[in-house]
Amino acid sequence: MGSALAGIVEAAAGGVFPAADGGTTVVAQDGVRDAGVLAFTAHAVVFTDEDPEWVRRELAAVGCDPLAAAMNPRFLTALLERSGRRTDTIDLLSVASPLSGPPPVALREIEDGGHPRVVRALGRRDDVRVWAADGGVLVLGRGVAGRWEAAVEVEEEARQRGLGRALATAARHLVPEPVWAQVAAGNARSVRAFQAAGFRPVGAESLHVPG
Repeated sequence: MGSALAGIVEAAAGGVFPAADGGTTVVAQDGVRDAGVLAFTAHAVVFTDEDPEWVRRELAAVGCDPLAAAMNPRFLTALLERSGRRTDTIDLLSVASPLSGPPPVALREIEDGGHPRVVRALGRRDDVRVWAADGGVLVLGRGVAGRWEAAVEVEEEARQRGLGRALATAARHLVPEPVWAQVAAGNARSVRAFQAAGFRPVGAESLHVPG
């Protein structure tokens, strides 16, 4: 790593967060692809190559609780319009430490570059690898600031059997670094699966990608 954003991400993985002082830190993007906002307890981090002074003016103009300004739809819309980027949703951001030993579920790696899960992941991550299990899929790749990110997908007929939890746990066995998960707050099934797999919530994230 090495950038300001990477340092914040790495520290958060270890349980060290920006001061809960109601402030906002503005740092440069770690690369061309990823920009956005991280919200920790009483502190936000805006990672963008836009003018920091513009960011602070827009935050002040939102007219809401300063603790919520960086995730306020008015600010996010202004930032997206200025940068020409797009976003999907605000995600719950969780992280888990690596585990030793084999994964708790049988996996077979998918090496087909045209597989839908591979194609989708390549737009958001580097070093993408995809594994299939009976009834589900696990995706790992390097995302924001080079962190390892995991995503799982469970087929409807395989739900309610603990497969999502097993796939999320498997991610911790497959890379020797902390693993992150971005899950839409409304996706309660996935939130529960990652928490059951030992992922701890650390904040929220609005990820902005090129339009």
